[in-house]
Amino acid sequence: MPTPAPTPDNTRKRRSLGGACLAHALHDGYTDGLYAFLPLWQAEFGLSYAALAMVRALYYGTMGGLQIPADRALRKVSSRAALVLSTLVAAAGLAMMALPLGFLGLCVGLLLAGVGSSIQHPRGSMLVSDTYGQDARRPLGLYNFAGDLGKAIVPAAVALLLPLLAWRPVLGLMALLGLVVAALLVPLAPATPVRPVAKRSAAPGGRGGFRLLSAIGALDTATRMGYLLFLPFLIQGLGGGSPTAGIALALLFIGGALGKATCGWLGERLGVVGGVMLTETATALLIVATLYTSLPATLVVLPLLGIVLNGTSSILYGTVPELSDGDTGRAFAVFYTSVIGAGGIAPIFYGAIADHSSQTTGLLVTAATAGVIVPLVLMLRPALQAAQAFTTRSALNG
Repeated sequence: MPTPAPTPDNTRKRRSLGGACLAHALHDGYTDGLYAFLPLWQAEFGLSYAALAMVRALYYGTMGGLQIPADRALRKVSSRAALVLSTLVAAAGLAMMALPLGFLGLCVGLLLAGVGSSIQHPRGSMLVSDTYGQDARRPLGLYNFAGDLGKAIVPAAVALLLPLLAWRPVLGLMALLGLVVAALLVPLAPATPVRPVAKRSAAPGGRGGFRLLSAIGALDTATRMGYLLFLPFLIQGLGGGSPTAGIALALLFIGGALGKATCGWLGERLGVVGGVMLTETATALLIVATLYTSLPATLVVLPLLGIVLNGTSSILYGTVPELSDGDTGRAFAVFYTSVIGAGGIAPIFYGAIADHSSQTTGLLVTAATAGVIVPLVLMLRPALQAAQAFTTRSALNG
């Protein structure tokens, strides 16, 4: 029997998903690819760990803090225009960083790139959610996986280029990649705003439950970003150079991409509380393990660490609708802002600890942060049980 021809609606859905995934892969690749430049910036500009984290926060904090305003400002703009604009602005920021404008140019470029990336996350995820409606769970998983794919590819490419070129030309090539992606988004993303689907009914998980979930997400992100801050220096301390540091980042991100799938499955089998307890305990133990292993052994451990370090977020992300007050879109925006804001601020805290003690102490504090999540997620159990009971009653009442 011949395969049925794809309907226009299915074609539109696939193109919309492809455009959102392409933009997500690029912007997440930008976000984590910048870590490979940290040792070079520290050496060139004479930065302490805390100052380096503050420079990093210019991008990360701007990206997180402007997500809700950017989403509101561009809500009536077409998905094509929003995603293309976000990519062009981020690429312009990287191009400014590539110019010989000194430390000030680097900081302004990071801010500009953060503005661009602040647009992509809410508009890309909203494009997928509104396009697929109630069937958006799996497409959103592909959208999230695309971001992790970008996190694996771009840092690896940067690691290969840095031994061959100075860091400014490498940033220039990253900006050029953004221009190419912006051109590819034009035939993919829809030219008109997608009509939002109806809001889901409110689930009484309680405001306290959602706030606790956001706090857990913030601490989980803080652990991940704190470890990423120190990882290039940890690799250097073990005898690895910039290429090895880039490979280490790629291994961690590859594990993280796998963690998005495996930990979501784990959360379904063990529940939110059991899944988070397991992943955070494993995160703390594996962070400590990388402090006391050789370089080859550390490179072996990093993909395993990436699975649990990044995989917890997939469990938490899927819990947001359960504990929202009915406005799931706004709940996701608030949750994203919380975790991204924590990711920008936390490395400054960890960096200050390392400056006043040692890199090892800073890493141990990141491991302790993962451990703190375990009792917090136990406190989340009553809210989750209330939300589950409400869902069951709603299903029985039709």
